Amino acid sequence: MLHYTKYESNPEWKWVTFIHGAGGSSSIWFRQLRAFRKNYNVLLIDLRGHGKSKQPIYEKLKRYTFDVIGDEVIEVLDHLKIRQSHFVGISLGTVIIRDLAERYPHRVSSMIMGGAIVRLNLRSQFLMRMGVLLKSVVPYLILYRFFAFIIMPRKTHRESRNLFIQEAKKLYQKEFKRWFTLASEVNPLLAFFRSKDIGIPTIYIMGSEDHMFLPAITKLVPEHKYSELAVIENCGHVVNVDEPDQFNSLSLQFLGRQSS
Repeated sequence: MLHYTKYESNPEWKWVTFIHGAGGSSSIWFRQLRAFRKNYNVLLIDLRGHGKSKQPIYEKLKRYTFDVIGDEVIEVLDHLKIRQSHFVGISLGTVIIRDLAERYPHRVSSMIMGGAIVRLNLRSQFLMRMGVLLKSVVPYLILYRFFAFIIMPRKTHRESRNLFIQEAKKLYQKEFKRWFTLASEVNPLLAFFRSKDIGIPTIYIMGSEDHMFLPAITKLVPEHKYSELAVIENCGHVVNVDEPDQFNSLSLQFLGRQSS
């Protein structure tokens, strides 16, 4: 089973489950914990190969799929007898949450999607293909640093960029290759998600400087009745790290509206 950390303050409170992105770990949510724990039970999960989910205590896979990754998240919820949860994700974690909502809609109360990925544009597709070609000959940390600078290029993104690079150093080379391949093949799944309004309340919280992924979200939200968009100014891709106070405020306001 994946490693998890739970903070259950009140059995009557709703659960909020946090899903990090590729190369990260549950530690990236440290600036969200205090704010969310005031009114919600919180569950942090380390995805396969990340954080403390690196020990070989489960089946080894040669190839990852979103179904497998999502089912491992559901396994944790089942183990803890959490029937339904709000979900908060960042970057590739938002794709995992959207896949869960597609296959297990009764388990997902709402979705908070930070730095969400709903389309890989031509530039990002080209970069991903180059990465796939080079991943066997170029050390993975060099590739990861390169992509981190492409996605988070500004000085104001330095903290979140460095955080993810530090977390990526803890990955094994083989794990990085598997996750990289998974990310490079995600576009057909994203196209399906864009075509379908899942009917679950969703807020996309994006940075105004998230040049690779914000344009697609801006086009998507008007077409999906149950979705809304909040843009944080002077902020990059990893919104929960770049502007944690605004991210927390927008997220908690959104969750409050779901209870009213």
